[in-house]
Amino acid sequence: MSVFFVVEKFVSINGEGQHAGELAVFIRLRGCNLACSYCDTRWACSYEAPAEQMTETEIIDYVKSTGINRVTLTGGEPLKARDIKDLLRAFAAEPELKVEIETNGSVNIVPFAAIPNAPAFTLDYKLAGSGMEDKMDLSNFAFLQPKDTVKFVCSDVSELDKVCELVDTYGLAMKCTVLISPVFGRIDPADMVNYLIEHKRNDIRLQLQLHKFIWDPDKRGV
Repeated sequence: MSVFFVVEKFVSINGEGQHAGELAVFIRLRGCNLACSYCDTRWACSYEAPAEQMTETEIIDYVKSTGINRVTLTGGEPLKARDIKDLLRAFAAEPELKVEIETNGSVNIVPFAAIPNAPAFTLDYKLAGSGMEDKMDLSNFAFLQPKDTVKFVCSDVSELDKVCELVDTYGLAMKCTVLISPVFGRIDPADMVNYLIEHKRNDIRLQLQLHKFIWDPDKRGV
């Protein structure tokens, strides 16, 4: 058995992504290799953050105990967790569970996508405002599938030009769902909508982080 450091586990709705608004069990693993300027889970990014040690069996037993069959693995950066393949293989052996993993775009997903019944990936691309754009692994774009999502979090409306460039260059909208969202409180979403209208981008979808409107934006466990 492998041991994973879980900083949060809870049931809520998916606040974003293809399954926004749907119930999911969240498993948040500690530690991240990036330090984005707008990170809203910085407390979970330290590899020293307080955490519950759980085996893959204990994690799956917890998920099953909730009665919810959709699972979101998040962080931090879950793909940097030690022995994460063991956890993904364990989930893959439970076909009734629908697993999505949120990853920051700096980690090559190929070894994980090759697992039979692999999870869906919500793959971030960190734009310039994050301070982490130079860490992005662009080779990941070649391996995305319809169940996957690419997510661009924009610090400024001008970053949408780069979003469109990447979507067009890599044919992202023909491979998977493409989402844009504003850094919470920093951009008026209406300006992003106006950009999409002006540029006739039927292939890009705006999302807002639902959990930050339902609960206090800084509330944990939701």
